[in-house]
Amino acid sequence: MKYLFINSVAGFGSTGRIAAETCRELMGQGHQCVLAFGRMEAACPDVPTVRIGSPWDCRFHGLRSRLLDDHGFGSRQATRRFLAWVRAYDPDVIWLHNLHGYYLHIGELFSYLRGCGKEIRWTLHDCWSFTGHCAYFDFARCDRWQTGCGDCPQRGSYPQSLFADNSRSNYRRKRDLFTGIPNLTLIVPSHWLESRVKESFLKDYPVQVVYHTIDRSVFHPAPSDFRSRYGLEGKRIVLGVASVWDARKGLADFLALAKLLDKRYVIVLVGLRESQRRHLPENVLGLPRTDSLGELVAIYSAADVFVNPSTEETFGMTTMEARCCGTEAVVYQGTACEEIVRQFGGIAVPRGAEHLRRAVAELTEETNP
Repeated sequence: MKYLFINSVAGFGSTGRIAAETCRELMGQGHQCVLAFGRMEAACPDVPTVRIGSPWDCRFHGLRSRLLDDHGFGSRQATRRFLAWVRAYDPDVIWLHNLHGYYLHIGELFSYLRGCGKEIRWTLHDCWSFTGHCAYFDFARCDRWQTGCGDCPQRGSYPQSLFADNSRSNYRRKRDLFTGIPNLTLIVPSHWLESRVKESFLKDYPVQVVYHTIDRSVFHPAPSDFRSRYGLEGKRIVLGVASVWDARKGLADFLALAKLLDKRYVIVLVGLRESQRRHLPENVLGLPRTDSLGELVAIYSAADVFVNPSTEETFGMTTMEARCCGTEAVVYQGTACEEIVRQFGGIAVPRGAEHLRRAVAELTEETNP
């Protein structure tokens, strides 16, 4: 069979790696695959790819989104050119991933999907598909996505709008476009996300819960010189990893936790911007983002405890990667990450730095008596 995957990135970041790995699995079974992407490509030279639009197209789409708050409705000509290529390729299965990211016109895409007659699968990695603006809403404690959006409290968050608030209009347009598509199945990585989908305008589609898989040939306990490189011998390392550290990822909780830990501990945060690294307390080591899987494995393997204080993960790839590397994990209750520790080990605690401290102490006393 011929598969077409569509994602904002290819081989880059968690969603790009997931899409590329699925292509590899299917190609290993004898299927033909192409991964279409709009922004970045990395670490997948063995996967056939095609780019949607150009870097300049992404920039113009991003500018339009910031000015008009209509993310997903730019890149019309780039999408039309891509769809001409799709018709020529003529896939049997179209597998959607992240459609946001300033590279696709969802109106053009779904007009094609509605009448193409193909099997369509859509893996949701966040909640953008059923809101009028945001990709996540729990941190903001917003339930407007259940009633039509409007007066958006997260206009300034991704996908950022500087002036306009078109969240109500976006919600209606997306509802009209995304519903009633024949042969469409939704795939979600957790029961947490499944429950949100079942409360949204996507509720009539069949939904499959499929946990993301981790490449155990890559993520496993491994020898590491990370401690010696950074002078952390004898320290108990509390690790956090994120592509972008913002409020919903729990950076403030880590800084609060740093004040509660004694001198035996050091917190290591991977993925910080330079501006964030300049203002860290003495017992927090800030490192930039790395796309080297080998480096990530070395860091995971060196840590004593992995802490994920994010409140809005739809799965929690970093938590699963840490567990595969043999590192204990602490997450918050009521999140998708709780599903991971429930099945693969770790502790889920109520929100707050003191609860994190107690769990970290419990786990490190077990590993460092």
